[in-house]
Amino acid sequence: MVGKPTAAVVASQEEQAARKIQRLMSNKTFRAYTNPDVVGVELGGAVKNIIAVAAGIAYGLDYGDNAVAALITRGLAEMSRYGRERGAKIFTFSGLAGLGDLVVTCNSTHSRNRTFGYKIGQGKSFARAEEEVGQVVEGIKTTRALYQALQEEKIKTEMPITEEIYQVLFAGKSPDKAVEDLMTRDPKREIEEVVSMNKWI
Repeated sequence: MVGKPTAAVVASQEEQAARKIQRLMSNKTFRAYTNPDVVGVELGGAVKNIIAVAAGIAYGLDYGDNAVAALITRGLAEMSRYGRERGAKIFTFSGLAGLGDLVVTCNSTHSRNRTFGYKIGQGKSFARAEEEVGQVVEGIKTTRALYQALQEEKIKTEMPITEEIYQVLFAGKSPDKAVEDLMTRDPKREIEEVVSMNKWI
Protein backbone atom coordinates (compact mmCIF):
# COMPACT_ATOMS: atom_id res chain seq x y z
CA MET A 1 0.00 0.00 0.00
CA VAL A 2 1.55 3.29 -1.13
CA GLY A 3 -1.39 5.52 -0.29
CA LYS A 4 -2.08 6.72 -3.83
CA PRO A 5 -5.74 7.14 -4.83
CA THR A 6 -7.34 4.55 -7.06
CA ALA A 7 -10.68 2.88 -7.74
CA ALA A 8 -11.92 -0.63 -8.47
CA VAL A 9 -15.08 -2.63 -9.11
CA VAL A 10 -16.82 -5.16 -6.87
CA ALA A 11 -18.81 -7.43 -9.20
CA SER A 12 -21.65 -9.52 -7.81
CA GLN A 13 -25.25 -10.30 -8.64
CA GLU A 14 -25.93 -10.19 -4.90
CA GLU A 15 -26.27 -6.48 -4.32
CA GLN A 16 -26.14 -6.64 -0.54
CA ALA A 17 -22.94 -8.67 -0.60
CA ALA A 18 -21.37 -6.29 -3.10
CA ARG A 19 -22.30 -3.25 -1.06
CA LYS A 20 -20.91 -4.84 2.11
CA ILE A 21 -17.56 -5.45 0.43
CA GLN A 22 -17.69 -1.94 -1.01
CA ARG A 23 -18.04 -0.45 2.46
CA LEU A 24 -15.27 -2.63 3.87
CA MET A 25 -12.80 -1.75 1.12
CA SER A 26 -13.46 1.94 0.60
CA ASN A 27 -11.30 4.55 2.30
CA LYS A 28 -9.69 7.90 1.52
CA THR A 29 -7.35 6.39 -1.10
CA PHE A 30 -9.37 3.40 -2.37
CA ARG A 31 -12.81 3.89 -3.87
CA ALA A 32 -14.90 0.83 -4.71
CA TYR A 33 -17.88 0.73 -7.05
CA THR A 34 -20.39 -2.09 -7.40
CA ASN A 35 -21.50 -3.71 -10.64
CA PRO A 36 -23.95 -6.63 -11.05
CA ASP A 37 -22.52 -7.51 -14.48
CA VAL A 38 -20.16 -10.29 -13.40
CA VAL A 39 -19.68 -11.57 -16.96
CA GLY A 40 -18.71 -8.13 -18.25
CA VAL A 41 -16.27 -7.45 -15.43
CA GLU A 42 -14.63 -10.86 -15.84
CA LEU A 43 -14.31 -10.53 -19.61
CA GLY A 44 -12.97 -6.99 -19.36
CA GLY A 45 -10.31 -8.14 -16.92
CA ALA A 46 -9.25 -10.95 -19.23
CA VAL A 47 -9.40 -9.48 -22.74
CA LYS A 48 -7.58 -6.28 -21.78
CA ASN A 49 -4.44 -8.37 -21.24
CA ILE A 50 -4.42 -9.35 -24.91
CA ILE A 51 -4.76 -5.73 -25.98
CA ALA A 52 -1.97 -4.78 -23.57
CA VAL A 53 0.35 -7.27 -25.25
CA ALA A 54 -0.53 -5.62 -28.56
CA ALA A 55 0.15 -2.17 -27.11
CA GLY A 56 3.51 -3.35 -25.80
CA ILE A 57 4.40 -4.65 -29.25
CA ALA A 58 3.50 -1.25 -30.73
CA TYR A 59 5.74 0.48 -28.19
CA GLY A 60 8.53 -2.01 -28.91
CA LEU A 61 8.23 -1.26 -32.61
CA ASP A 62 8.40 2.47 -31.79
CA TYR A 63 5.09 3.15 -33.52
CA GLY A 64 4.27 5.98 -31.15
CA ASP A 65 1.38 7.19 -29.02
CA ASN A 66 -1.18 7.44 -31.83
CA ALA A 67 -0.76 3.77 -32.68
CA VAL A 68 -1.26 2.77 -29.07
CA ALA A 69 -4.29 5.05 -28.74
CA ALA A 70 -5.79 3.39 -31.81
CA LEU A 71 -5.11 -0.07 -30.36
CA ILE A 72 -6.77 0.87 -27.07
CA THR A 73 -9.80 2.30 -28.86
CA ARG A 74 -10.23 -0.60 -31.24
CA GLY A 75 -9.38 -3.04 -28.47
CA LEU A 76 -12.24 -1.61 -26.43
CA ALA A 77 -14.57 -2.12 -29.40
CA GLU A 78 -13.33 -5.70 -29.74
CA MET A 79 -13.79 -6.38 -26.03
CA SER A 80 -17.27 -4.86 -26.11
CA ARG A 81 -18.35 -6.94 -29.11
CA TYR A 82 -17.25 -10.15 -27.46
CA GLY A 83 -18.90 -9.27 -24.16
CA ARG A 84 -22.12 -8.17 -25.84
CA GLU A 85 -22.51 -11.50 -27.61
CA ARG A 86 -22.08 -13.31 -24.32
CA GLY A 87 -24.62 -11.41 -22.32
CA ALA A 88 -22.50 -8.66 -20.76
CA LYS A 89 -23.84 -5.13 -20.35
CA ILE A 90 -22.25 -2.76 -22.81
CA PHE A 91 -21.83 0.03 -20.25
CA THR A 92 -19.51 -2.16 -18.21
CA PHE A 93 -16.82 -1.79 -20.85
CA SER A 94 -16.81 2.00 -20.57
CA GLY A 95 -16.21 1.68 -16.82
CA LEU A 96 -13.29 0.76 -14.59
CA ALA A 97 -13.28 -2.93 -15.49
CA GLY A 98 -13.26 -2.07 -19.18
CA LEU A 99 -11.73 1.19 -20.34
CA GLY A 100 -10.11 1.97 -16.98
CA ASP A 101 -8.24 -1.30 -16.70
CA LEU A 102 -7.46 -1.29 -20.41
CA VAL A 103 -5.79 2.14 -20.34
CA VAL A 104 -3.55 1.41 -17.38
CA THR A 105 -2.56 -2.08 -18.52
CA CYS A 106 -1.68 -0.85 -22.01
CA ASN A 107 0.36 2.13 -20.82
CA SER A 108 1.93 1.32 -17.46
CA THR A 109 5.56 0.23 -17.42
CA HIS A 110 4.55 -1.94 -14.44
CA SER A 111 2.23 -3.99 -16.67
CA ARG A 112 3.58 -7.49 -17.26
CA ASN A 113 1.55 -7.88 -20.44
CA ARG A 114 2.74 -4.57 -21.89
CA THR A 115 6.32 -5.38 -20.92
CA PHE A 116 6.13 -8.81 -22.55
CA GLY A 117 4.69 -7.29 -25.73
CA TYR A 118 7.36 -4.58 -25.70
CA LYS A 119 10.09 -7.21 -25.73
CA ILE A 120 8.38 -9.08 -28.57
CA GLY A 121 8.18 -5.82 -30.51
CA GLN A 122 11.91 -5.32 -29.98
CA GLY A 123 12.55 -8.62 -31.73
CA LYS A 124 13.05 -10.94 -28.78
CA SER A 125 11.75 -14.48 -28.94
CA PHE A 126 8.65 -15.62 -27.07
CA ALA A 127 10.75 -17.65 -24.62
CA ARG A 128 13.28 -14.84 -24.04
CA ALA A 129 10.59 -12.22 -23.52
CA GLU A 130 8.69 -14.42 -21.08
CA GLU A 131 11.88 -15.24 -19.20
CA GLU A 132 12.87 -11.59 -18.89
CA VAL A 133 9.47 -10.58 -17.53
CA GLY A 134 9.95 -13.22 -14.85
CA GLN A 135 6.30 -13.21 -13.79
CA VAL A 136 3.03 -14.64 -15.05
CA VAL A 137 1.92 -12.91 -18.25
CA GLU A 138 -1.83 -13.51 -18.25
CA GLY A 139 -2.24 -12.33 -21.82
CA ILE A 140 -0.37 -15.37 -23.17
CA LYS A 141 -2.86 -17.97 -21.96
CA THR A 142 -5.79 -15.63 -22.53
CA THR A 143 -4.79 -15.13 -26.17
CA ARG A 144 -4.60 -18.88 -26.78
CA ALA A 145 -7.85 -19.63 -24.94
CA LEU A 146 -9.85 -16.86 -26.59
CA TYR A 147 -8.54 -17.66 -30.06
CA GLN A 148 -9.51 -21.30 -29.65
CA ALA A 149 -12.93 -20.28 -28.35
CA LEU A 150 -13.45 -18.08 -31.40
CA GLN A 151 -12.74 -21.06 -33.66
CA GLU A 152 -15.13 -23.33 -31.78
CA GLU A 153 -18.03 -21.10 -30.81
CA LYS A 154 -21.13 -20.86 -32.97
CA ILE A 155 -21.27 -17.13 -32.27
CA LYS A 156 -18.67 -15.60 -34.57
CA THR A 157 -17.30 -12.40 -33.07
CA GLU A 158 -14.91 -10.26 -35.09
CA MET A 159 -11.73 -9.88 -33.01
CA PRO A 160 -8.91 -8.98 -35.41
CA ILE A 161 -6.44 -7.76 -32.77
CA THR A 162 -6.79 -10.97 -30.77
CA GLU A 163 -6.36 -13.06 -33.90
CA GLU A 164 -3.22 -11.20 -34.97
CA ILE A 165 -1.66 -11.44 -31.50
CA TYR A 166 -2.30 -15.18 -31.57
CA GLN A 167 -0.52 -15.41 -34.93
CA VAL A 168 2.47 -13.47 -33.58
CA LEU A 169 2.78 -15.45 -30.34
CA PHE A 170 1.95 -18.95 -31.55
CA ALA A 171 2.28 -19.11 -35.33
CA GLY A 172 5.55 -17.28 -35.99
CA LYS A 173 4.05 -14.23 -37.67
CA SER A 174 6.20 -11.11 -37.52
CA PRO A 175 4.79 -8.18 -35.52
CA ASP A 176 5.30 -5.85 -38.50
CA LYS A 177 3.24 -8.10 -40.75
CA ALA A 178 0.50 -8.39 -38.12
CA VAL A 179 0.25 -4.61 -37.93
CA GLU A 180 0.20 -4.33 -41.72
CA ASP A 181 -2.64 -6.85 -41.93
CA LEU A 182 -4.62 -4.98 -39.28
CA MET A 183 -4.13 -1.68 -41.09
CA THR A 184 -5.14 -3.05 -44.50
CA ARG A 185 -8.35 -4.78 -43.47
CA ASP A 186 -11.51 -3.84 -45.38
CA PRO A 187 -12.54 -0.24 -44.53
CA LYS A 188 -15.42 0.19 -42.08
CA ARG A 189 -17.60 2.99 -40.75
CA GLU A 190 -17.06 3.39 -37.04
CA ILE A 191 -20.45 5.03 -36.47
CA GLU A 192 -22.31 1.99 -37.81
CA GLU A 193 -20.67 -0.15 -35.18
CA VAL A 194 -21.62 2.29 -32.44
CA VAL A 195 -25.23 2.36 -33.61
CA SER A 196 -25.41 -1.43 -33.74
CA MET A 197 -24.05 -1.62 -30.19
CA ASN A 198 -26.61 0.84 -28.84
CA LYS A 199 -29.44 -1.63 -29.21
CA TRP A 200 -27.79 -3.74 -26.54
CA ILE A 201 -27.72 -0.99 -23.92
